[in-house]
Amino acid sequence: MDEDATLTNFKVLYVVTQLCGLTMIILVSCWVGIHLGGVGGTANPKLEFNWHPLFMTIGLIFLYGNSILVYRGFRNVRKKTLKFAHAGIHLTAFVLTVIALITVFDSHNLPVPPIPNMYSLHSWIGMGAVIVFGLQYVAGFTAYLAPGWRQALKVAYMPLHIYFGLFGFVLAIASALMGITEKALFSISDYSSFSSSGVMANSLGCLYVIFGALVVYLVTEGSYKRKPLPEDAVLLTGVNE
Repeated sequence: MDEDATLTNFKVLYVVTQLCGLTMIILVSCWVGIHLGGVGGTANPKLEFNWHPLFMTIGLIFLYGNSILVYRGFRNVRKKTLKFAHAGIHLTAFVLTVIALITVFDSHNLPVPPIPNMYSLHSWIGMGAVIVFGLQYVAGFTAYLAPGWRQALKVAYMPLHIYFGLFGFVLAIASALMGITEKALFSISDYSSFSSSGVMANSLGCLYVIFGALVVYLVTEGSYKRKPLPEDAVLLTGVNE
């Protein structure tokens, strides 16, 4: 396949991925707003919980996936600019993730009697995804944005950075699937009767899988890799050639 056709295929799949991600956010917003009673604050822990699936979907899935794709999606932008965009999107995702964690812990700790924390597989896998995400951010920032690492170390670390970035993203998708199933079983009394709330939850789970699969494919397909721009050499060597 020639280069133009490859780039056209990438652009089509990239647009499909974004549409899938936006649909995912709209669907989780509708599910929370229509079927789970909307959102609230600490005065109503049950409604405060509903920020959790919304912010996790936006932050740890949609923004995380787009941060991974930013180098290939904006291939004609200078690498230095893409580095800051990559870090900025990650930071936004991290802030939303922290808020989402606060809301879920509040929803467990504030009721009387309180609900136990961290007992489900969803919570274990989810916390694992958050830890991997956080460590990735710190390691990536110190390696590629903060001064100090030698170029040889940056090159050696890059495969690990890519692997654990994708690993954390896949963990986030897996945790989201477990979480939405857990919430549906706990909150939808007629789940087994194909109720509209249950069907919406299942559809949301399918969108998680499709979005995740598209992100992983787009970032691992070798022919879609971003080609270095001439000005990228300045970033790598510090010499204006």
